Amino acid sequence: MFSILVVEGESVITDSIKSHLASEVCQAVTVLNDEDAVQFALREMPSLIILDVMQSAFNVYQVIQQLRDHPKCMHIPIILLSPQGSLVDKVHAYELGVDSFIAKPFNIDELLVHVRCHLRRMQQTTLSPLTQLPGGLQLERAIHYKLGGSDPWSVFYLDLDNFKAFNDAYGFLAGNDMILLVGHICQRVVCVYGNADDFVGHVGGDDFVIVTTPEREKALCRHILTRYKKESVALYCQEDLERGAIRAVDREGQPFEFPLVSLSIGVVSDRFHGIHTIDDISILTAEAKRRAKQSSNNMSHISLEWQHQLSDHFLGSHATYPLNLVAPFRQSLFRFAEQSVNSG
Repeated sequence: MFSILVVEGESVITDSIKSHLASEVCQAVTVLNDEDAVQFALREMPSLIILDVMQSAFNVYQVIQQLRDHPKCMHIPIILLSPQGSLVDKVHAYELGVDSFIAKPFNIDELLVHVRCHLRRMQQTTLSPLTQLPGGLQLERAIHYKLGGSDPWSVFYLDLDNFKAFNDAYGFLAGNDMILLVGHICQRVVCVYGNADDFVGHVGGDDFVIVTTPEREKALCRHILTRYKKESVALYCQEDLERGAIRAVDREGQPFEFPLVSLSIGVVSDRFHGIHTIDDISILTAEAKRRAKQSSNNMSHISLEWQHQLSDHFLGSHATYPLNLVAPFRQSLFRFAEQSVNSG
């Protein structure tokens, strides 16, 4: 379902959108002031934002700047409705990053055309077609955003174990359902237990990334893993659940039993600001995910001591570091290589 954030003094625009776009599975929410608008956008990630310039203290240009500066919502299309329709006003608005400028008074049909156009573009080009989560360049910018700040941060790298066996046994549609489940769980848990500006991204295939803060780590990991274990049960047949394994064939075509699909989370944090580049994060996160897959609780946190040890030997000299640790995160996240849903 598409969600539209409308910032206006009354609910006239919101009501019009609801009545005209109800058949297009579209939901509109009204927010009355600039501070609530930014917080709502960061928390709920609407598909589109409509800003109505009102005769009040509402600083619409400041809101646009804040939305465009933050990697979590920088991709969201913005339609600006303004009574100031001069060329100077339009140029200023477009320079700040609005996608459409409509002078007031406006025609509702004109507004609806812009709304439909931006929603269609969002669906086709910006987000993952499957999960509707941001990926690629937005993930890179989200990491850069944290690196450029002064606050501590944490990066989660989530990956499904034995996913290929599940995909082979149950089919790609069931595999899509499992990927969607992980994406929905990450979004719901981050919304309840994370910060308003925490970032949830879909790297591709069955890999996800969450950017948060160190104090949220334990709660987020615990609730994500608990919900996944509970909710993923619905994706299996009863026989496999009772057996605790999936009957499939291995890569050589031989019958084999694979464990049920588990979710692993590798965590890297920078409480003491010892990480400085995206390549550092790539190496550390890949190693954290590898360790999570080998652990008994499907979690691994790269400690400060381990970070320093790795820094002494590898960080800054990536050519000598095993490529099998760097490539999964670096290539898929920062080189936009699409992963197949059949990846294990």
